[in-house]
Amino acid sequence: MKIALDPYMLRKVPLLELPALVAELGYEWIELSPRDDFIPFFKHPRIDDASVQQFRKALDAADVGISSVLPLFRWSGPDEDERQAAVRYWKRAIQITSDLGLDSMISEFNGRPDQPARSEALFWRSMDELLPHFEREGIQLALEPHPDDFIEDGYEAINMIRGINHPNVKYLYCAPHTFHHGNDAPGMIKYAGDLLTNVHLADAFNHTASSGNRYILNPPGTPARVHQHLDIGQGEVDFDELFRELHRNGFDGTLTACVFAWEERARESSVFMREKIDEYLRSWS
Repeated sequence: MKIALDPYMLRKVPLLELPALVAELGYEWIELSPRDDFIPFFKHPRIDDASVQQFRKALDAADVGISSVLPLFRWSGPDEDERQAAVRYWKRAIQITSDLGLDSMISEFNGRPDQPARSEALFWRSMDELLPHFEREGIQLALEPHPDDFIEDGYEAINMIRGINHPNVKYLYCAPHTFHHGNDAPGMIKYAGDLLTNVHLADAFNHTASSGNRYILNPPGTPARVHQHLDIGQGEVDFDELFRELHRNGFDGTLTACVFAWEERARESSVFMREKIDEYLRSWS
């Protein structure tokens, strides 16, 4: 099992200094999420081949590995020009991942929840173009439903991944999205079975509690999605049942600490999360 850190709160740390800092915080693995000097949100990758090799050397020197590369692109439209651009960005991101010597990537379904049919059609078009590249480079892709994607429900996401019917495409469960996915972490983990390869760990509040009035958004009826990425214990996700079901399911993939709420205490939060994950894992023995 790999325990990784999503270093988004540390994104201002220069890329070549990041591995040493992550090691200092107690992690052996990085889940490399979007950053401006690597692969930005929704834009073409910025890193060149020489920098990729320098980054590999920095990782080796710190004895830290990359568990997965996580790009986010608008590959499910609904704008076709943006989708075609996203496919180009994906191809470069896949090549970078391969050049880093990695075999794992993560992403979201993307698209629009108010245009699910068109988004799904464009998602399939992108998959048809990209799956040969994942196959050729031997890279596995784990997909997660995300609030405001064309797929937001966890069970629907698992069914979609089964429909893709490809050994390189797997499922990621994101704990801070629990209350958008259907508030049934144990059920989704069990239902996913061996499709589940990655779990994101952070806490969130239940926006469906108190008759939906836990958060009050204006104007009434706004389609905005609200959630948090807090330290474990600061929200309402039931991590006891989540970890219990992971154990029952024989989970042996990657657990990633992905807290985003506390940039003013990013280091302290990262250390706390590592210790808390270890505490839950010790309860398995």
